[in-house]
Amino acid sequence: MTITWFGHSCFRIEAKEAHSTGSGQVSVLIDPFSKEIGLRPPKIKDDLVLVTHHHFDHDNIADANPEAFIIDHPGEYEKQGISIRGIRSFHDSSEGKERGLNTIFIIKAEDMTVCHMGDFGQSNLEDKQVEEIGDVDILMIPVGGVYTIDHEGAANIIRQIEPKMIVPMHYKVKDLKVDIAGPEKFLKEIGLTPEKVDKLKIVKKNLPVEEMKLILFQN
Repeated sequence: MTITWFGHSCFRIEAKEAHSTGSGQVSVLIDPFSKEIGLRPPKIKDDLVLVTHHHFDHDNIADANPEAFIIDHPGEYEKQGISIRGIRSFHDSSEGKERGLNTIFIIKAEDMTVCHMGDFGQSNLEDKQVEEIGDVDILMIPVGGVYTIDHEGAANIIRQIEPKMIVPMHYKVKDLKVDIAGPEKFLKEIGLTPEKVDKLKIVKKNLPVEEMKLILFQN
């Protein structure tokens, strides 16, 4: 599995297609953003496009391939052997009264589980949400605050999920016009030395066994 970060909450996951009869690869793009946020949007060439919520910095799908499978609601889905589960959550700590709903996505591919939290804003996960999320290998979690949980909130959610690998997202980077915090407070809060990568290439046998690993993408 190869994971690429384009900034904000936008990732591309490229994985081997289960029981392949075609190209053998499947590509999943999560939360493509508009160029209005100041970053360069990825070209959408993917088989699946996941949208956690319909805000312009997460749902720029106008140029998606007409054949792409677009998922923007909770539910269970499968395409080319890739399993997707969308879990209902809130964009804020007031049960959606401020910013509405958000979908947490669980992506299962190559016998690994990736959880993308979207613009998660709850102070805690509900017991049912924790159960639905299940065991997570790679957790993509917002840390920049203002519109989502902040560094302390992220650390709390990580304790609830206990993933093998943590990937912070939705924080201030160069040229981003969204006014949120950088990753520094989160890095201090979590207390792990990050492994800095341009792309994350991972196979199941190389997942950490005992201690969580923190991955920090270079922007």
